[in-house]
Amino acid sequence: MIKRTAIALLAMFALAGHGNAQSTKVPFALDWKFEGPSAAYFAAIDNGHFNAEGLDVEISPGKGSLDAIPKVATGAFPVGFADINSLIKFLDQNPGAPVKAVMMIYDKPPFAVVGRKSQGVSAPKDLEGKTLGAPPPDGAWAQFPAFATANEIDPGKVTVEPVGFPTREPMLAEGKVDAITGFSFSSFLNLVRLGVPEEDISVILMADHGLSLYGNAVIVNTDFAAANPELVKGFLRAVANGWRDAIADPKGSVEMIAKRNPALDVDLETRRLQLAINANVVTDYTESNGIGDIDADRFAKALTQLSQTYAFKNAPDATLYFTDEYLPDASDRTVK
Repeated sequence: MIKRTAIALLAMFALAGHGNAQSTKVPFALDWKFEGPSAAYFAAIDNGHFNAEGLDVEISPGKGSLDAIPKVATGAFPVGFADINSLIKFLDQNPGAPVKAVMMIYDKPPFAVVGRKSQGVSAPKDLEGKTLGAPPPDGAWAQFPAFATANEIDPGKVTVEPVGFPTREPMLAEGKVDAITGFSFSSFLNLVRLGVPEEDISVILMADHGLSLYGNAVIVNTDFAAANPELVKGFLRAVANGWRDAIADPKGSVEMIAKRNPALDVDLETRRLQLAINANVVTDYTESNGIGDIDADRFAKALTQLSQTYAFKNAPDATLYFTDEYLPDASDRTVK
C-alpha cells in the first residue's frame, strides 16, 4: 500500500516545476519544530543554495524523530529528516517501503538520558530505582533498550513514565521524574530555560556510553529519487552548503529562523545549534570525510547492536537503509 501511494503521488513533485523554469517545488519534512539545529536548512534557502540548484524548498516542522518516515514512505513528502535507527525498524516492519537515508547529518547521535544530579542521576546505573520520563515516539527512548544493555542497567528497576514532548522537561524541572530521554541539545537548554541550574543537569550521551549508532539523516522517497537523481543530488549539495553556513555563522543562521518566528529566542537557539554542531555534526569523521557519509564497519556494529534489543523480522541489510549514490563529492561536503 505504501509503495502504491508513493508511485501515485510521485508525479506531483516531479512535475511541480513545470510552468516555472526557474525552480522545482520540493517539500521537506523536518523531525521537529523550528529550533536552532534546523537553521542550516533555512540558511540553504535564504543564502540561495537551493535556488542555485533550481529548487524551491518549503520546510515543514515535525513532531518527533519518527515523524518524517511515514510521510516520505507514502510519498506525501519526497524528502525528510529522521532518525536512521527508527528508519531501520520501519523498513523491517514494512519491507519494500520506498524510503531510504541518503545523507547522514548527526554523525554522533544526540540521543541522551538527561537527569538531575540533585535527584541522584549522574551516570547510567543511577537510573535503577528512579523514574524515567519518556515520550513513546521519542528517538532517544527508542534506543534505550540498547543503552540499558550496554550499561548493564536492569530495566525492571527503572520506572518508565510515558510523557508528552511538551511536558517532558517541565516534569523533570518540577521533580516529577528523575530523568528523561531526549536529544541532548534540546532537553538541556529547555531545562535551562525552565530555570534548572546548569550545574544540576546531567547529560548522559548514549554515544559516549557504549552505542555505535548513527543519528538523524536526510531520507528520500526512493521512487522519487530514482526518477529525479540530479534533483536529489542538488538538494543534498544545498544542504551541505547550508550546514557549512550554519557552522560558520550560527547566530546569523538562527536569525533566519527568527524571520519566520519573531518570538524565537535567538540567543538560546544559537546556543542549541552550537551544541549540536560541536557534539553531533562536526566530528573527527566528518572533519576528515565531509558531512553525509557513513563508515561501513561502524554501521555494521550499529546493526548488531540494534539486533540485541530489537527482534528483526528479516535479516538486517545495510544496503536497504542507506545509500551514498546521491551524495555530492566530498569536496562539496566539507564542514570547515
